[in-house]
Amino acid sequence: MKISRIELIEIKMPLVHFFETSFGRTYERRIILARVETANGAEGWGECTAGETPSYCEEWTESCWAILKDILSPMILNREIESAAQVWDLMRKIRGNRMAKATLETAIWDLEAKQLNVPLWKHLGGVNREIDCGVSIGIQDSVEQLFEKIQTELDAGYKRIKIKIAPHWDYEVIRRVRERFGDILLMGDANSAYTLEDIDLLKSLDEFDLMMLEQPLAHDDIVDHAKLQQAIKTPICLDEPIHSADDARKAIELKSGKIINLKNGRVGGHSESKRIEAICRENSIPVWCGGMLESGIGRAHNIAISTLAGYTLPGDVSASKRYWREDIIEPAVEVTKEGAIIASEKPGIGFEVKRDRIDKLAVRRVETNG
Repeated sequence: MKISRIELIEIKMPLVHFFETSFGRTYERRIILARVETANGAEGWGECTAGETPSYCEEWTESCWAILKDILSPMILNREIESAAQVWDLMRKIRGNRMAKATLETAIWDLEAKQLNVPLWKHLGGVNREIDCGVSIGIQDSVEQLFEKIQTELDAGYKRIKIKIAPHWDYEVIRRVRERFGDILLMGDANSAYTLEDIDLLKSLDEFDLMMLEQPLAHDDIVDHAKLQQAIKTPICLDEPIHSADDARKAIELKSGKIINLKNGRVGGHSESKRIEAICRENSIPVWCGGMLESGIGRAHNIAISTLAGYTLPGDVSASKRYWREDIIEPAVEVTKEGAIIASEKPGIGFEVKRDRIDKLAVRRVETNG
């Protein structure tokens, strides 16, 4: 196939409720969408998962817009592409910028699946059409407010509750959640808020039988995490430092953690996610799909990749209504009362993109034509 047109659109979407982590609060998402098109009018959609500031990683909205427009799009345009799996190699000489690369890479996977008239999840090699869902709940203004949100999500059927933690919001909060909700599937996500100097505190969390403790130490570390994992019973889940299959291999060899959170954007798209999933599955390391407050397009891609065999734990792939009053896809993503999402049998991402909604939300756009 040959991409004859690439359209980049930035939209602004207000969240239903603020989302707070150790990085700060988010009230509104700035999201870059990519639409790729062939000469015969076939199209695919991708989404950039970068945040508004370079806090989760070095990439952010402005950096991704610039490199997508000026560097990556020209590398893809008018090239003969044998398959979507080849797109990563076309961009390989550009270091890093994985979230920007994933924006185009996933769009071309969607395009290719539509051309083949197959659901994206099947095209990626998925085997589990029904995926279990968990939710991620940010830091709240009070523990009582946290209780309300947890109860709402449990009533909605979600199978796993993840709560964000930080030095001012950890042991006592988790203790009270366990006291209030008993043996629910519960995990804590620290977003790199601690160091090995906090090892006694982190050890104390063992008493709460958490499913996992996600990325407690530095965002780029796998060495100190190995030391911490030796010292605590709670499984450590690695997030930010895993950018590639090679990173996953090294972390597994060092025994830096027992679980990996796989985010499409962080690793550069579906092709690298598939490689990491394979390595983890071969080494009996469970993976699950993390979320980055995506719109429906990014969420649809997350659903598709989560059907691979190695995704054995509930991910952060939840219903559209948890974040948006109106999504940019139809139908909106919904979760069954049993806490699962059923992957669509329609071609590509399986949802219709609401172009009129995108146009209303758009704050800038640029087109590159062949």
